[in-house]
Amino acid sequence: MDSDGGFHEVENDGKPFLVYQNPKYDLIPYKQGSTSFGEAINDDQLLQPLFLCPWARRCSNHFSSSPLFSSAEYIVSTGGYWSDHSVLPLFWCNNKIFDADGGCGICRGSNFGTDYYFCDYCAKMFHKECVQSPPKIKHPYHSEHHLQLQFSFSYEIGDQYCFCCTRKVKYLLYYCTICEVFMHPICAMKPISFVINPPKRHDHPLTFFPRQTVLTCNICGLLRKLYPTYICARCNFVAHKDCMNYPHIIKISRHNHRISYIYPLQSRESSCGVCRQITNSGYGAYTCGKCSNYVVHSRCALGKNVWDGEELEDIEEEDDIIQDFRPFSVISEGVIDYFLHDHHLQLKTIILYHESKLCQACCLPIYEGNFYSCMECHFIIHETCTNLSRRIQHALHPHPLRLVIGDDSWDYFCCHACVRRFNGFNYKCSIRDCNFYLDIRCAAIFEPFYFKIHGHPLYLALDPAEQPICHICKRKCYKQLNCIECIFIVCIKCATLPYTVRYTHDTYFLTFLSGEELCKKVWCDMCELNLGDTCTQVFYWSNEYYTAFHIECVLGADPYLKPGQYYRNGVETKILGKNNISRPLCSVCKKRCQSTIIKRRNEIACSIECFLNVYARTIH
Repeated sequence: MDSDGGFHEVENDGKPFLVYQNPKYDLIPYKQGSTSFGEAINDDQLLQPLFLCPWARRCSNHFSSSPLFSSAEYIVSTGGYWSDHSVLPLFWCNNKIFDADGGCGICRGSNFGTDYYFCDYCAKMFHKECVQSPPKIKHPYHSEHHLQLQFSFSYEIGDQYCFCCTRKVKYLLYYCTICEVFMHPICAMKPISFVINPPKRHDHPLTFFPRQTVLTCNICGLLRKLYPTYICARCNFVAHKDCMNYPHIIKISRHNHRISYIYPLQSRESSCGVCRQITNSGYGAYTCGKCSNYVVHSRCALGKNVWDGEELEDIEEEDDIIQDFRPFSVISEGVIDYFLHDHHLQLKTIILYHESKLCQACCLPIYEGNFYSCMECHFIIHETCTNLSRRIQHALHPHPLRLVIGDDSWDYFCCHACVRRFNGFNYKCSIRDCNFYLDIRCAAIFEPFYFKIHGHPLYLALDPAEQPICHICKRKCYKQLNCIECIFIVCIKCATLPYTVRYTHDTYFLTFLSGEELCKKVWCDMCELNLGDTCTQVFYWSNEYYTAFHIECVLGADPYLKPGQYYRNGVETKILGKNNISRPLCSVCKKRCQSTIIKRRNEIACSIECFLNVYARTIH
């Protein structure tokens, strides 16, 4: 071990561990004098080393040198920021009771142990590991390269996760510039067990294998060179450290039943129920006891967008069944009491289409067929929309969702699947503070999904972190469906576009169509630009009248915003519908409002994007 410290072997309760130690951190004798509290100190008393406040280190870019300073005079003599910052030591609070209140002042993590530090000048608490963190370490889990200490904001490094605990890293962290490995300081300083007894995964103790090599984990079936690995030499068994505590029984959003972990997976030809790739026999996987052919890769089953993090081994299966109730009760023939409206609704049939008649649930016009109309107010809703389930489990979210309606103060939401703004009905996560929303079009997506302009079924099979290019709009996907038989990918925003629409007062329907050759020959009847001038190859088309429109020319920038009068921060805001006679200039982009018009005081916006700029100006 060098003078800067390192990991070395110690024995605790008869078991070997690798523990980080730095000789500089050993207790040193006090000189004769007084403490900061004015109490006399004896010669035989010991002094904790003096550490600099992590915020002072961060603000002074002092991660290139040791955090340990032997005297306060050294700190003051450096001048600059140091001379303005208190040189009081960070007090070592040796609590006997675990303290989880608040958060660390430099890494933002909570869960303080029985000892931590407090800076009197900053009035902040810090993990002991964050205070004592050396500028670089050689960690046994990543022995090939040094890990450098750095301070980074989330926008600088994106979504990165700790090598040890798999939680997101931000602010103070260790980083390997070669392998792009990240680690929390508190994780980097934890003792490392040489031998682990995994009660659920293997019959024999597993030994830490420090050399980074290509070994396939028997639990997850993956090759992950950079991850800490343990082995059983007797059985030729290999396990990643983070795979040993996989839950036994779980419920995922992609399947109606519980699934259980088994090892090894018996030889059978099947594909993963999440990523749709082939599953390999001989490794661990999750299977359904009720559906003989349903198998999910271990890693796929435990994804944050699929599993809610709950182990269900000791919980009755009936407890996780979503109970749904009918959304309405029948009062009399053609009259219902709907759970999201205060008055009775009466069944009617559309006779004459009018573009101002919008369904309060999906925000689309009622073109034809049956709908329900309120007997006391102007509330109308498609008959099909009244049959929406009150509670659902959706493939895009691990928690149950419930059908809700926005309030009158300002009821537009952003769908977490298509990223469109809408103010109709939506499905909201039942878990408090989760704030996950789906509009009812995206909530209707299930696997397999049949997209009318593609010949194969589509699935939610790609990694959620991927952002491929949509084959329809040619933009990056936020959430996407993909074909497992070809390379076709469509973003959910395009996949949920209405298949048939009517433009203003036209009596005929337009159909969603795709065609590269036709795009080059046809002009949009509204903006009079060639369809081929845009990157997309889809449009709305009438085969009978040989007319075509860009998607946005028909639907507008925000097609799922209902007209109405709302209040935001006490100021009236109006959303005017497409049937408005005038087409004023937008106060932001200076273009004519082609569809929705949003008014706030004397400002006009043609879309929510422009409105947000207007709103920012009017609140000052």
